[in-house]
Amino acid sequence: MGFRCGIVGLPNVGKSTIFNAMTSAGIESANYPFCTIEPNVGMVPVRDPRLDRLSELAKTKKEVYAQMEFVDIAGLVAGASKGEGLGNQFLGHIRQVDAIAHVVRCFEDSNIVHVDGSIDPLRDREVINTELILADLDTVTRRSAKTAGRARTGDKEGQRQMVILEKLEALLNDGKPARLLEVDETGRTLLRELCLLTAKPILYVANVLEEDILTGNDWVARLEEAAREENAPVVVISGAIEEELSKLPMEERKEFLADMGMEESGLNRLVKAGYELLGLINYFTVGEKETRAWTITKGTSAPQAAGVIHTDFEKGFIRAEVIAYNDYIACRTEAVAKEKGLWRLEGKEYIVQDGDCMNFRFNV
Repeated sequence: MGFRCGIVGLPNVGKSTIFNAMTSAGIESANYPFCTIEPNVGMVPVRDPRLDRLSELAKTKKEVYAQMEFVDIAGLVAGASKGEGLGNQFLGHIRQVDAIAHVVRCFEDSNIVHVDGSIDPLRDREVINTELILADLDTVTRRSAKTAGRARTGDKEGQRQMVILEKLEALLNDGKPARLLEVDETGRTLLRELCLLTAKPILYVANVLEEDILTGNDWVARLEEAAREENAPVVVISGAIEEELSKLPMEERKEFLADMGMEESGLNRLVKAGYELLGLINYFTVGEKETRAWTITKGTSAPQAAGVIHTDFEKGFIRAEVIAYNDYIACRTEAVAKEKGLWRLEGKEYIVQDGDCMNFRFNV
């Protein structure tokens, strides 16, 4: 459940510090390049206050949040697409994620060296994006060479693919990511097969000092302007704050955030941005034994949503019992929701909405 997010960036931009804080994984974080060699993986519960409220009303014994998987990938450098700094190995790790969180350093600290000797978020962004584009260009070129022969012999599918591959190659040669290419179903299928790095949704994480967390700074403003050109969100995070926050008991975190003038943690804002980026929502199953959040994409039908719990639920789907979250909170129990006509039965065509509280009827 949830989604798999790869954290990328240059060495020493704060990737591992942020990963440590968010997952409390305790991985090594040091002031030298390539501290992270193998990718580190951490599962983070997606804290949803709606689940807490539902659990409280149901007097549930167990709460199960949706999960977000973070993959901390070693720092990339210029030339990564050609193998510099173990680049090919690191780029391979990125192919397995659903979305990319590109951490960009937006702070000055003489105690933390920068691989290029100075702070420049736009240059750093360009280095990473260029390496991803070059790696994709190599993939597309090799696929084109294989497909061209089929197209010349009159193979219709090969000809359709060649049209898309030529457009992709032109786009990448122009320094633009594959995600900007508008494609039909044939194109979407081909992109899935190619596993292009720049076809993945991306968001930028601006890592700032504590004093800049509320207002940002000039580096953040420049990054946000550049990110708008590719319709990518920017989440401002202070690795130092997240690290300190992760060491506190849950009950003390709200007070800490309030003292900092923050309403929520950087992790929560990152998760929300990731959900929006991938078009994800949560629905809930509520009960005395367990209250759980389930992650699906927007537009998912009731049988497909049931299949997230178990494939048998989708295969034998009959009906879905549904109460909207706000109605459940207002009524406080399922029984009252039924009395007020707010409990309803939905069929196979129903599109699940964010926050729906659901039970499924199915044949085994």
